[in-house]
Amino acid sequence: MKLSVSPSAARDLEAIGEYIARDNPTRAVSFIREIKRQFRAIARRPAAFPARDDLAAGIRMAVHGKYLILFRVVEKTVRVERVIHGARNLTVTGLDSSQ
Repeated sequence: MKLSVSPSAARDLEAIGEYIARDNPTRAVSFIREIKRQFRAIARRPAAFPARDDLAAGIRMAVHGKYLILFRVVEKTVRVERVIHGARNLTVTGLDSSQ
């Protein structure tokens, strides 16, 4: 499947990288690479990850460390919608399909 990253998810990645870089710039770069690798794994087998329709219609979730990768499949594309810390309140993630 093709892979796309929503503008919200791209901002999430930037914020995560900036946060980690405050203490460890090298780890920030490697962590963002790991998450992007996880995106590609999701695109290969999106149905292997649990559905989270309680958050929004069609949402699935993968976990990477303490972060949750929220995505949906739209036609033949996996669209990463958000990448958020697992401690966040998942009901306010802004997962509508217009972003």
